Amino acid sequence: MSARTSSGPVASRHGWAHALVTVLGALAAMGAVAALGLWAAGAADLPGGAFPQVLAATLVTAVGGTVRLSGDAGGLAGTEGGLSVVPLSVTLTGALAVGWGFLRPLRHRAVAGAPELGWWAARIAVLWLLALVGLALAARHTFEIPLGDGPLGDLGELFGFRPVVGFAADVPLTALIGLVWLAGVLLVALMVSRGAPLPAELLRVQASVRPAALAMVRLLLATVVIALVVALVVAATRGHPVETFAVILLGLPNVAWPALTVGLGATWEGRVEGPFGLPMPHVLDEVLRTPDLSEVNLGTLVEQGGAQWWWLLAADAVLLPAAAFVMAALSPARVRVWQHAVRLAVALALTVLMICLTARISARIGMSVLGIGDLGEGFSGEVVLAPRLWSALGLALLWGPAAGFAGAAAARAVRRRGGGAADR
Repeated sequence: MSARTSSGPVASRHGWAHALVTVLGALAAMGAVAALGLWAAGAADLPGGAFPQVLAATLVTAVGGTVRLSGDAGGLAGTEGGLSVVPLSVTLTGALAVGWGFLRPLRHRAVAGAPELGWWAARIAVLWLLALVGLALAARHTFEIPLGDGPLGDLGELFGFRPVVGFAADVPLTALIGLVWLAGVLLVALMVSRGAPLPAELLRVQASVRPAALAMVRLLLATVVIALVVALVVAATRGHPVETFAVILLGLPNVAWPALTVGLGATWEGRVEGPFGLPMPHVLDEVLRTPDLSEVNLGTLVEQGGAQWWWLLAADAVLLPAAAFVMAALSPARVRVWQHAVRLAVALALTVLMICLTARISARIGMSVLGIGDLGEGFSGEVVLAPRLWSALGLALLWGPAAGFAGAAAARAVRRRGGGAADR
């Protein structure tokens, strides 16, 4: 027994070589998804061979890194812009790959010491940090903006300015946030995996934390799968398949997870103007394309798109009790129904908080000449989408106990019909 648990064999099972495979495998999976998504979005036609730099920037933002926009148009003109969006399809791919690589050498273990898990995570973190710094340094490029033959082009020719806009990743901030992202992924992986070993001092919280965490992860994955099916049907029946696949590969959870909160009754606020837009679903773009901030909730979606949008409410009414059933089925039989209700409420609130923090969108770019507003309808634009955070969390705390009670009661009835279950 001591030979198998000594530091030598343990290190050989998850040493530097395996850490390197984990990091490179995750980056390769993220890069493949992002590259296909960018290609479908038309990024392969960007001028100046900017596709690799844009791909690097996409990977940086997928792990929470920061990419800053900048512009210059000479002394008589100015450009400005900002971008804050996380391509959650790429993020989800990376999280699944990193989590699988982290847990794989720990399988078939009952208990692992905190120092062992810490050193294993540290190896991955060191290599992940080096990869993040490399990506952040590569994520920079400058584009020249064509002014065309209209009034803006005439002003450019008259005053001799040639506007450029560029982007560059913030290397220190990207490294910091990327490490926090990695820590969160590894922690969630340990919490949701029923076969992953925990330090002995954490075994006492395993029964309460793991079922709830696993239920929420399955809930999030289920919403993505449902959204994927809907997107494929839309691509097959309504045209624009390339654009739809771009959304699938870059931002499907950006649509699916806010839809989960809208089904709870939450409200998101935003606006869309200029050539930019939200390609899926189209009704969302229509609701937001107003001069002022617009509300996105069940009421506005039904008003704009018809009664079919009530299915968001119906989906939540099925998915949340199902998640509660999973949580209760994985919990010891001695846990009371009201405890399941409380645990699901807390878990759902934390999940909604994560969605609200990661799925918000803010993108703006514009140019002015001689201080005269935004010029060029094809150049300037804005997309903003953000949740009403506190109301969304309040609704989660209302739905959680109700769904938790229903799911736990169903799980208890199934156990009784199966002849009872001993406390585990």
